[in-house]
Amino acid sequence: MIAKIDWEKMNGLVPVIVQDVFDKEVLMQAYLNEQALKLTMESGFAHYYSRSRKSIWKKGETSGHLQKIKKIYLDCDGDCLLYIVEQIGPACHTGKRTCFFNEIY
Repeated sequence: MIAKIDWEKMNGLVPVIVQDVFDKEVLMQAYLNEQALKLTMESGFAHYYSRSRKSIWKKGETSGHLQKIKKIYLDCDGDCLLYIVEQIGPACHTGKRTCFFNEIY
């Protein structure tokens, strides 16, 4: 399935939406490269690519707020992923459960 991802179209980075397996709440959005996806699939825990640090990071590596992967879906265009996870602790670096707490409309 990794071969169906259009890495070139997305300049090597693909967005990933993260959703809670139990209540279906959208927790966060991040980016990953092919190596981060492979690490995710090998370990069973979410890995992402930090555009600011220019490196791969494991979610919860320092905070302990891990994301255990339950399912991974690829969208119809091959340029976005959906992680279904068991979230351990808050998903947002602010300490909130989700990164989507700023209502604008």
